[in-house]
Amino acid sequence: MTTTGAEARRQIITEHVLKHGTASGAELAELTRVSLMTVHRDLDELARRGVLRRFRGGVSALPSTVFESNLDYRLGVNTAEKEAIAKTAADLVEPGTSVLLDDSTTALALARLLVDQAPLTVVTNARRVIDLFAGHEDIRLISLGGEYSHTHDSFLGVPCLEAVEALSLDMVLVSTSAMDARMTYHQEQDVVLVKRAMLASGTRKVLLMDRTKLARTALHRLAPVEDFDHLVVDDGVGGELLTSLRERTDVRVASTG
Repeated sequence: MTTTGAEARRQIITEHVLKHGTASGAELAELTRVSLMTVHRDLDELARRGVLRRFRGGVSALPSTVFESNLDYRLGVNTAEKEAIAKTAADLVEPGTSVLLDDSTTALALARLLVDQAPLTVVTNARRVIDLFAGHEDIRLISLGGEYSHTHDSFLGVPCLEAVEALSLDMVLVSTSAMDARMTYHQEQDVVLVKRAMLASGTRKVLLMDRTKLARTALHRLAPVEDFDHLVVDDGVGGELLTSLRERTDVRVASTG
């Protein structure tokens, strides 16, 4: 099969797994009408690119304590909650200030709202946020360079760290993959290092978290909840967890209604 055919098949596999969360090798072989051996080669390549995660007998787009989901998968889940959180967070941002947005899908939802709150200085390592603000005359856009990550569609690594450490910003708005009542977490060390540097660069720190990320942990600790000036969650968070979080920081609850 030609390279073009292989790429088309891998796109079909990717779209199927992003839609369903997981799939077996046999299921994907039937879907694409190729041999199981060919499917396994496709899955090896997609895993190498960070698009999907291999497990025994199949492949997954779902997060775990040691693997983060691909950006395309995260863009398609919990969209109402992310949009509500973004709307509430946008009220914290004042025109004329400098803000840093990380490469999370919730920050991308926020970026779409901030286009109308110019003038702003926006700093980001997220390619899609860069594309969103590029060309807006009233937005001063600073792109953080680094090594490109297919999984996150953003820039990470030492060059990104060094660029962040050279800045001092009015507000930093980030999300991460997991948190409990005391601590925030992420699966990947490179992401943790960049997010820590981002938080250190900001006068005010805002954490954006939908309910699916709460009461969970991941491999690496990011920062204590009390290090954030504000936490914005959706109205699916409540009970003892919400009470505990409010003991540690200012919590804003976004309505999804």
